Amino acid sequence: MTWDIAPERDQEYFEFVIGEFVPGVQRLGLQPAEAWATIYGSYPQIQVGLLASDLPQARRILASADWALLQERLFGYVKNYSYKIVPVRGGFQF
Repeated sequence: MTWDIAPERDQEYFEFVIGEFVPGVQRLGLQPAEAWATIYGSYPQIQVGLLASDLPQARRILASADWALLQERLFGYVKNYSYKIVPVRGGFQF
């Protein structure tokens, strides 16, 4: 997933991510694997990788009402949100 933090929302964003988003995705069965912040260039400010045990589990979670609620809360703090499902492989990947 990638996104930019909404202007003037940095503090609230970080409180939400640490206090609600990360625990929420873990409760749903996704495992946070990586988080990157862009400090220079015209790229998304934040990139987050979450792992599911398999593709059916990922699709099930992303179609759930609980995910929709968590994602909607995230949208209050970010803009330019994007995500894709990709097969996991070793090392860094976009």
